[in-house]
Amino acid sequence: MRRRLALPALAAASVLVLSACAPTEESVSASDDGSTTADATASSSESADPAACVTDDMLTTAGTLTVGTDSPTYSPWFKGNDPTNGKGYESAVAYEVADRLGFSQDEVTWTVVPFNTSYAPGAKDFDFDINQISITPQRAKVVDFSDGYYSAAQAVIALDGSAAADATSLDDLKSLNLGAQTGTTSLTAITDVIQPDSDPSVFQTTNAAVQALQNGQVDAILADLPTAFYISAVQLDGGTIVGQFQPETGETEEFGMLFAKGSSLVTCVDEALAAMEDDGTLAAIEKKWLSDSVSVPELD
Repeated sequence: MRRRLALPALAAASVLVLSACAPTEESVSASDDGSTTADATASSSESADPAACVTDDMLTTAGTLTVGTDSPTYSPWFKGNDPTNGKGYESAVAYEVADRLGFSQDEVTWTVVPFNTSYAPGAKDFDFDINQISITPQRAKVVDFSDGYYSAAQAVIALDGSAAADATSLDDLKSLNLGAQTGTTSLTAITDVIQPDSDPSVFQTTNAAVQALQNGQVDAILADLPTAFYISAVQLDGGTIVGQFQPETGETEEFGMLFAKGSSLVTCVDEALAAMEDDGTLAAIEKKWLSDSVSVPELD
């Protein structure tokens, strides 16, 4: 159970908490894309206790950590379409972060947030959203992100024996009919990196994209690599991962937890993630729930 501050001590203690957790005007600089970055002094929190960082005024509902994600949820990020069971990479990460922030499992509430509305500007009905949301400069103009909790490559999925399955380079994909879920970096990777000869097919959900591939409506679809493992092994009859690649400059794409713009909870979550990385917990969760990508060829 997370400790609450008694009312007589609240004013004095909140000054200490805010000075430790909330970036001050002097310690934050605005980047060209509109996001803010705390300076080295504000971000130095190796000895900080994330549980001491959180106060009820940071939360959507006092005493409760409200976490958003889409529905349905997909393996390996979640298991059994149930984010509350702690199974799957993102569910496990969310509960570990919650624990380090001082929340017990029954103090965590999940709410459904469609992927394409999660990064829309405006107020949020969650404290953070975890849903394979890539950190991008465009999105960071209107929402805030935690530090990255997973680095992901894009993957191309096709059916065995198809022309797409024989591709060995991104150029080999240009003449094909490609598809991806709307609003995703997978769709952006098609248009900006592969630059196919024809406009890509756009689907409302990953399931719809998978079904279109199975029906022969598209030659290949794109998704992040762990999702591609699940699609090719479970959802498709005769599916295969053609290859993987990093979008844009080749820098690793990262997933971040998403917050309302200006949320003071971001720093607390970053402290929890830093501790998880330092003590090996984040790597252990990844090893448990996510597939090994070494055997997937690189496309360039």
